[in-house]
Amino acid sequence: MYFTEEHQVFRESFKNFLQKEVVPHIEKWEKNGNIDRFIWKKFGDMGYFGLSYPEEYGGLNLDIFYMVIFLEELQKINSGGFAAAIWAHVYLAMTHLNKEGDDRIKNKYLNPSISGDKIGCLCVTEPFGGSDVAGMKTTALRDGDFYIINGSKTFITNGVYSDYLIVAAKTDLTSKHAGMSIFIVDRETQGISATKLDKLGWRASDTGEIAFDNVKVPVENLMGEEGKGFPYIMQHFALERLIMGINAHARAEYALDYALKYTSERQAFGKSLDTFQALRHNLADMASRVEMCKEFNYSIAKRLHDGGYVVKEASMSKLLSTKMADEVIYDALQLLGGYGYMEEYPIARLFRDSRLGPIGGGTSEILKEIIAKIIIDGKEYKPAT
Repeated sequence: MYFTEEHQVFRESFKNFLQKEVVPHIEKWEKNGNIDRFIWKKFGDMGYFGLSYPEEYGGLNLDIFYMVIFLEELQKINSGGFAAAIWAHVYLAMTHLNKEGDDRIKNKYLNPSISGDKIGCLCVTEPFGGSDVAGMKTTALRDGDFYIINGSKTFITNGVYSDYLIVAAKTDLTSKHAGMSIFIVDRETQGISATKLDKLGWRASDTGEIAFDNVKVPVENLMGEEGKGFPYIMQHFALERLIMGINAHARAEYALDYALKYTSERQAFGKSLDTFQALRHNLADMASRVEMCKEFNYSIAKRLHDGGYVVKEASMSKLLSTKMADEVIYDALQLLGGYGYMEEYPIARLFRDSRLGPIGGGTSEILKEIIAKIIIDGKEYKPAT
């Protein structure tokens, strides 16, 4: 229904690329907490960063199911941190560049982002704000030909090693939602400092807390219209939440496949584990939950591709898919017994990495309230015009 022969050829090609170019370095990156720059350029040279972007800026302008395949396969090399660094660049930072950036910004930042010469990050979350985007404290006040940015951001993927930052800040202190704007800021701009955070999982990615101390940003680095930052962010949150839903079903599927292989080979009482009814039924339940979320996510991707505004569905996807992934990975670890708890087996890392799913990109608690507002209060989340 969703994938053509060309999609499947791409999937096999990308899987081979990951196995050859990425997997041999994963353990080092997980240990060191940063990803070598060379791999970004290799992704760029292969066109992987340009799948969803216009040809005029070096992209391939392919349909959304190439993105789905890209995300799914990134989840199956057992490094949530590496996957996060890649998709945060491609589908958080670069989405804003493509949607709100003018031609100058696209030529200066989007083009080299597609080629792998520049890495981006999106700076929205704040230390005291969490999911309360409208309660943002970072300011960007106009001073002649510049905006002066002051404030801080936290939990920013690629927050330490990226080359540019997409920054949300208040430009009108008298307004809550209508007073926010989006800027692009070069990393070397004076007044920016970043501190690397120590995390439970996603160890390969650099997650940072960023401080802005009287950072001067040229007026032309304003992205889109002043005051429309909040609807821009909300509009793109639908994509981010669908991405996290897809990531969730993919890593759960990876855990399920590993558990199926393990239980078919592991012997107990003279027979393989997958012949014991209790374990067989557990695997059947795991597979059913993965398949339900996967099919739902594919249908949302199709709606989004066809121009639908999928805030409700994407919020539901992230809420349920991330919960499902945690549960399926928990069950997979249990099926491996003591080996599931060992670092030499993949489930231990997968278990840690998956736990961020219900937190990042809008917590499950926030998503429940968004969904409640839609289905109970009749609230409509309109796209930015």
